[in-house]
Amino acid sequence: MTLPSLFPLAPGVLAVLNVDPWIFAFSLFTVAVTIWMGFRSARSSKTASDFFVAGRSVSVGWNASAISGEYLSAASFMGVAGMVMSSGYDALWYPVCYACGYLFLLLFIAGPLRRFGAYTIPDFAEGRFDSPLFRKIAVCFVLFIGFFYTMPQMKGAGTTLAYIFPGMPYWGGVVLVGAVITLNVALGGMKGITLVQAFQYWAKMFAISVPVFVLMSVYGFYGAHVGANDGRPVSPVAVQGVTPGAGVAAAEHAVERKPLTSKAPADTAWVSPFGPLTTKAAKAAGLSESEAKPYSLLYTYSLIIALVCGTAGLPHILVRFYTNPDGVAAKRTTMWVMILIGIFYVFPPVFGVIGRNLLPDLYNATGAKGTDKIVLELPRLLNERGGVWGSILSGITCAGAFAAFMSTFSGLLVSMTGAVAHDVYGRMLKPNATPEQRMRMFKFAAIGIGGVSVLLGAQVEALQINFMVGQAFAIAAASYFPLLFMSVWWRGMTMAGAACGMLGGGLAALGCTTVINLSDLKMVDLAAFWAAHPLLRILCEQPAIWTVPLAIGLMIVVSKATRAQVPGDIRMKMLVLHAPEKLGLKQEYIQEHQAGH
Repeated sequence: MTLPSLFPLAPGVLAVLNVDPWIFAFSLFTVAVTIWMGFRSARSSKTASDFFVAGRSVSVGWNASAISGEYLSAASFMGVAGMVMSSGYDALWYPVCYACGYLFLLLFIAGPLRRFGAYTIPDFAEGRFDSPLFRKIAVCFVLFIGFFYTMPQMKGAGTTLAYIFPGMPYWGGVVLVGAVITLNVALGGMKGITLVQAFQYWAKMFAISVPVFVLMSVYGFYGAHVGANDGRPVSPVAVQGVTPGAGVAAAEHAVERKPLTSKAPADTAWVSPFGPLTTKAAKAAGLSESEAKPYSLLYTYSLIIALVCGTAGLPHILVRFYTNPDGVAAKRTTMWVMILIGIFYVFPPVFGVIGRNLLPDLYNATGAKGTDKIVLELPRLLNERGGVWGSILSGITCAGAFAAFMSTFSGLLVSMTGAVAHDVYGRMLKPNATPEQRMRMFKFAAIGIGGVSVLLGAQVEALQINFMVGQAFAIAAASYFPLLFMSVWWRGMTMAGAACGMLGGGLAALGCTTVINLSDLKMVDLAAFWAAHPLLRILCEQPAIWTVPLAIGLMIVVSKATRAQVPGDIRMKMLVLHAPEKLGLKQEYIQEHQAGH
């Protein structure tokens, strides 16, 4: 059965719209399955516990797949490949540190956090310090981090829809995808999206790996393409990955590396550990290579801190551990997440390397037309060899891109909506609200937050996906990571210390990322200032290297000064956080406040 027979009206309509029918079909299938699974799962979401923590009944396998599906966002599926292509090998710190952050979670946070038994991270913040005021501070940072993280997902949505429908404006894709995900979350909450996100991980794994293997079998393997950029003279056969003497048939399929455009980084810079990403501030200041190296090291170390610590401070990931039955299950889930995402991150850089050789024209474009779409565009080269396999593989990668930004946006929306419906409405504004009232507020909040996310996402077409995600990680690293790490492992922490550290580090990171975004979007002209002060630009663009120590330092100093305010039951709380479940000390914090809930 052919595609036209499945969609009788498709050929004429899609031809007029200049839309590839295979790409359209795979993308439509992914969206349809997502909506169907959301509706189906929504039927089992009956209680407040279902909406906020999926009834605390998600198994290790399902939760590991769901967390991986939620974590592997547009930045992972599209942004890593795009940044490797545009910036070279110094961009590989992104996938490496994205995965390494889960080691921190496994060792220090996952088990204790689940044993405390809250619904949200603000729940933990209030319960640990017996302070309703601290809940308000924690809620604000859930929203700050969430909105910064939704912007790159919306960029991925706009880029993908603009690729599928060449005439569609960038903002049209943002609105369409935002509406679909908002509907899914409003219907089923956490329980409704768990199955969807678990399915989307495996869909993304298939969509990123299969095209890579096909492309390498046709155009040459990874090593051959890297070799084409390290300054050595390479023949067409070598680029193809075919050894001399392999035969005429193999040589006929060789593809020469296409000439790089003027906007592409030079080979020596692209393969350097300190490439265009980490040296741009120094180069803008006109510094020599030797003078630029300390700045590059500073940028790299700060990026590593932001990504590793930020992973351990993302509210939409942390709240997932509350869906496990107990702390042991939470730690086992974290271990499997490291494995699943580690395997995934092998593939996106390959797209970036091959794309540099075969689609260098993308260097000349910006926004939705630039290197961020290399994962979508590269498979279509196979169409030049005859047949429709390129369109089919491109359709598969488009489906994976949909799964990427839809699953992550779903998790972010649940996290932010839960903070509004449970923490703001259910705890602050109306403490005696019934479960039904909180569930109704959850749906209203999902619609409102989804709308704000769409508006923000429509403004960031000019920014790189991975760069925006890095900013969200920097804010999380300077706010939630110090809070959780210090609160779990230091009994001397006071509410005043925690609040000062979280506000000091978090607001400093938030202010820096806002200034950089306004500058990059040309809303504020700071080019001359950055050129004159490269150190300030790096500290502002990658603030984690000083905001994380600032947050932890403030927590220690202020807690020491207010040691009399340490909660009186701190010994019991530390036992609950760290004692094995077999001792029977684990508590469900939320059940201690069930009146009206």
